Amino acid sequence: MRRDDGRAIRSGLLVLASVLVLAGCGSPPQSSAAPTATALPVPPLDPAQVARGRGVYLQRCATCHGQDAEGARNWQQPDARGNLPPPPHAESGHTWRHSDAQLAEIVRDGLRDRFNKTPELTMPSFKDRLREEEIAAVIAYFKSLWSSEHRRYQEEQNQRPPMPTQGSSQ
Repeated sequence: MRRDDGRAIRSGLLVLASVLVLAGCGSPPQSSAAPTATALPVPPLDPAQVARGRGVYLQRCATCHGQDAEGARNWQQPDARGNLPPPPHAESGHTWRHSDAQLAEIVRDGLRDRFNKTPELTMPSFKDRLREEEIAAVIAYFKSLWSSEHRRYQEEQNQRPPMPTQGSSQ
């Protein structure tokens, strides 16, 4: 093999590699068979249920979680006893990351946070103090505090198979 033949082969490979790289930079071909993602519709909130939920919240939850669902200061830092303080229920918290079923379970049965080192539940049970309709109304009130993106995410959680709440009471 001559020296010029090696250069020609290298040049050809370089051109071929360049063409392949440039071909990969274009937009992918559109296929009518490919599934398209559709945004999950967010169910509308019933203003009367939201108002009832706010009333229940102010009566039963605001003492710990704040009048405007803002949560306790430093809610992400465990206190001296190992408990995480009450979180906000507005967008700045994590309530919107849980399904309706998980939220209802937490309100109904209470919650033991994994950082909790005490015999008490981190959040007490309300099953003897709230009816199921009141729990659903409180959850509707929470939803009224979230953006449409957070509500859409939470609705996706509602569509998933139910999972037990981590750390709930036994």
